[in-house]
Amino acid sequence: MSRIVLSDNMQVLPGLAAGSVDLIYVDPPFNTGKRQRHTRLRTVRSEDGDRTGFQGRRYKSVRVGSESFADQFDDFLGFLEPRLREAHRILVPTGSFFLHIDAREVHYCKVLLDALFGRECFLNEIVWAYDYGGRSKRRWSQKHDHILWYAKDPGRYTFHYDRMERIPYMAPGLVGPAKAARGKTPTDVWWHTIVPTNGKERTGYPTQKPLGILKRIVEVHSSPGELVLDFFAGSGTTGEAAARLGREFLLIDDNPRAVRIMAERLAFAHPEVVGLDVSADSAGAPAVEAS
Repeated sequence: MSRIVLSDNMQVLPGLAAGSVDLIYVDPPFNTGKRQRHTRLRTVRSEDGDRTGFQGRRYKSVRVGSESFADQFDDFLGFLEPRLREAHRILVPTGSFFLHIDAREVHYCKVLLDALFGRECFLNEIVWAYDYGGRSKRRWSQKHDHILWYAKDPGRYTFHYDRMERIPYMAPGLVGPAKAARGKTPTDVWWHTIVPTNGKERTGYPTQKPLGILKRIVEVHSSPGELVLDFFAGSGTTGEAAARLGREFLLIDDNPRAVRIMAERLAFAHPEVVGLDVSADSAGAPAVEAS
């Protein structure tokens, strides 16, 4: 059964079986304001160390203390690293992992993912480009996000080329009537509008991503009946894409408002909701959080 879980994802991910999830997509939040804890490490040369450095030299990590901080930007990679490590563990051998991130953090996240998955497992950096909203008068207006795609095994992964939707040619007169009618497959630059503020797709969740982007990922990188996971689930777009394409989904978020939005949005798929009583919401009464 598909599930929506109200929880810190690190309370759920370690309990999932290794090799149990077919596709993972995450769009991590920024600036939550929650206090996180960071453990400081020092590395020393050691032949039996747990890290590999320059020219293959081995180093050992030594814990030298810990500190807390009020905003995850203080150590964003320290926040992400254990979650990404769990993502790699729970992927099936043919599974794929997608990280949706902005231009400020994408370079650091790629270095971290290269270390966790292996550089050879990096297959694409997809640029989601959109043309909506205001324009800056002081710099080039930023109108794109980055989506990093890693396969657990770069030689064996799910990629349904034949299920990829085709898009119109920008200059159809140059390719002839037959090709123009068939359209072309997308490249690693995806042009797609954001969710319009007055559109039917809009849930009211501030970081909602377009259903079209998630349907493309789910359609191509998983098969019907497989399990799709989003552990920063937000408004539940990943779950809707999975449900409408015949996949099961597991959505995790620690925000009760997000879980309520997801439960209402995905009611057609009848998911189990864990950690929050949403039955009272449908009756018009305030929901009560479960213990």
